[in-house]
Amino acid sequence: MSPTTDRHDAGDGPARGGPVVFVMDGEGTVLRCTAGVLDLIGRPADQVRGRPMAEFATTPGPWGRAAGHLGSEPLELRTTLRHRDGTPVEVDAEVLPLPAGGEARLLMCAAPSTAGRRWTEDQSLIRALFGQSRIGLVVHDTELRTTRANLGSEFFGIPLPAKPWQHTPGRDLRSILVPEDAAAVEKQWRRVLRTGEAVIDWEHSARRLKAPDQERILSSSAFRLEDDHGRAIGVAAVFTDITEQYTARRRLALLHAAAARLGQTLDIVRNSEELTRILVPDFADLACVDLVEKVIEGDDPGAFSTGTPLRRIAVAPGGAAWPAEMYQRGDPVHARDLESDALRDGQAVLVPDLADLGKRLAPDPERQRLLFPETAASALIVPLRARGRVLGVLGLWRGRERLPFGVSDVPLAEEIASRAALSVENSRRYTSELRTVETLQRSLLPPAGVEFTAAETAGTYVPAGTAAGIGGSWYDVIPLSSTRVAFVIGDVAGHGLGATATMGRLRTAVQTLADLDLPPEELLTHLDDLATRLAYTEPQPDGSAGGVVGASCLYCVYDPVTGRCAMASAGHPPPILTSAEGRTRHVNLKPGPALGVGGMPFEPVELHLGPGSVLAFYTNQLVAHDEMSSEGLTRRLRESLHAAVEAGGSPADIGRTAVDRVLTEPAADDIALLVARVRALPEGATVAWRFTADPTVVGQARELVTTQLTAWGLEEMAFTTELIVSELVTNAIRYAGSPIGLRLIRDKTLICEVSDPSQTQPHLRRARLTDEGGRGLFLIAQLAHRWGSRYTPSGKTIWTEQALGAVPEIPLDVF
Repeated sequence: MSPTTDRHDAGDGPARGGPVVFVMDGEGTVLRCTAGVLDLIGRPADQVRGRPMAEFATTPGPWGRAAGHLGSEPLELRTTLRHRDGTPVEVDAEVLPLPAGGEARLLMCAAPSTAGRRWTEDQSLIRALFGQSRIGLVVHDTELRTTRANLGSEFFGIPLPAKPWQHTPGRDLRSILVPEDAAAVEKQWRRVLRTGEAVIDWEHSARRLKAPDQERILSSSAFRLEDDHGRAIGVAAVFTDITEQYTARRRLALLHAAAARLGQTLDIVRNSEELTRILVPDFADLACVDLVEKVIEGDDPGAFSTGTPLRRIAVAPGGAAWPAEMYQRGDPVHARDLESDALRDGQAVLVPDLADLGKRLAPDPERQRLLFPETAASALIVPLRARGRVLGVLGLWRGRERLPFGVSDVPLAEEIASRAALSVENSRRYTSELRTVETLQRSLLPPAGVEFTAAETAGTYVPAGTAAGIGGSWYDVIPLSSTRVAFVIGDVAGHGLGATATMGRLRTAVQTLADLDLPPEELLTHLDDLATRLAYTEPQPDGSAGGVVGASCLYCVYDPVTGRCAMASAGHPPPILTSAEGRTRHVNLKPGPALGVGGMPFEPVELHLGPGSVLAFYTNQLVAHDEMSSEGLTRRLRESLHAAVEAGGSPADIGRTAVDRVLTEPAADDIALLVARVRALPEGATVAWRFTADPTVVGQARELVTTQLTAWGLEEMAFTTELIVSELVTNAIRYAGSPIGLRLIRDKTLICEVSDPSQTQPHLRRARLTDEGGRGLFLIAQLAHRWGSRYTPSGKTIWTEQALGAVPEIPLDVF
């Protein structure tokens, strides 16, 4: 029986202390005993000495055999003693004869039977733990030298003794593990020694000095060992090798990160940058993405071949900065033979040791600059391939202090690269489609800056700052007859090609209706009828009425001769007017219903604009894109326009300033802004007369026109203008009656207008040789550059335009 003492017995029954030594005479009388007898039977030593041992036993039989034992071998027996409180105490005892100068003496060591069983169990447990190898067990002393271990040279390089549970020659951790891993373990174990707080399931690297390139991850738990007095005597650590689980978990984490983070945006650069951030530092120390130039531009990359131009668009350095010796972000890169052959076939290029490859490529510094950062020891080049096309290259490097890339790393890198390539391809397609829509959108809008006699204008179009991109916001500036000009702005609900196409149809319809010289409210009524008809005859695939329903439009006509401005709105916000006097306000215009809704008339508003007044037409998204209220943004827009106008900027400057100040963040929808500074015709550039419906006034009209043209220095145009005026005034007298108005306008062309009270529009026809009439309008069409007619509140006006200084040839067959 071992003399081990268990001070914290938690076995069956109450604790009865540890071993007690008795010295007895040959009759079994106790001569001496140790103080532990008090714990064993509840009696102090002085009450036990001098009394037969049999008195404390429940049955005296075994003690008789012990008293008569004089053999040389120890006598082992199990008996039951009676505690002072009457409870039995089962003990295991060993009896030895004790030489004492001829007198019979016996030495007996007795201990509770439970202590012996626990001693046996403890020894069995220790042998079992140190004898198995599935769970690592190491004991360190207070200097963290290894004293016991169940894994020998196979794991730690420690000689394994024949009995692993016995003492093992001490070695410190630094002689077993690589310095950085040993330091991390020592730090944790010293904290356990110092605080007594256990470490549970701590995952850490444990690379051996003999195999530093072999990655090994352990899950360790450690606790402090204490002696009977609570003093630390060492640290016991239990660990398991979780390298495979850790590697699998890390790969799954990378794949999960790739699935969750790639493709969140349709921006090619941001997707590429996200790919490098996913891989560094968990998988590589350095990473870069080189894309084919055509892919960045949104074009199809074509077949990947040697020398295909690439551009480095994303880098992720493991340290503070990307290595200076390598191609930098934005630099052009050209793939060479080694990379092209494999990448063209969609295969990764694995370089476990860059030193070996560097010797072969020593004469080619350009390729070394591409492949060999100074701190790298291995490389992995993976093609970004999607839908059968190589879009670019993913470059990965690891430093010398890290395990080199191996064959097992290739599948993971290829799977992540495949996900990234699909995101890049989606971004490329989006870029291509967006560019197509933008081209269409730009082609459907007028030039940004347009200048007429009546106004100087500048338009600003801002695509949405989201993936929505192009939408249906638009503006237009349409020249009308008699130097007048129409300002148009509108918005179609939705985004993309459909909204742009609908916008183009509406713009074309407005231009066609504008040629009829309709008042704003009538033009919008016709446009509303068109929208209603399109909604019913051309429904969308989802069954909806289509983007044309709910579209808004504002139509404004300005006459520089009179300064009169008329406008009407179909669901569009009124423009902001900065008068020539410097007052800025919204035009008091009540918008009617949106196009295609119907049910309400469009109410026009008229106002007089002085020369230099500025009108700003805008789509609602300009003042409805921020967390600030629409009223607050509208006030900011009004203030910005006022300040820009007061600064004397051009319409382009005014529009740019207003957008920059109001649009503080990318808008969720596209925005259009049209700024127009109106003008008046110079004094003396127009003259007007009124006549009665009397045939004698025709000659008077010709004389007045000739006199005025002479005053303007246009004598060479007098003959053709007299013919035009004579025909128009004669027709008015014959078919319309009084009053008859005649007006000449000198602009970039000579404009002649004849007004009458009739609502009947003239029709051009070619007269036959035998006809006596019908040649008037045909003659005008031959003499004038352009001609037309428009309704007025009191009748109609027929107008003609002649190029200044041009004298047309008059065909004889018109007479």
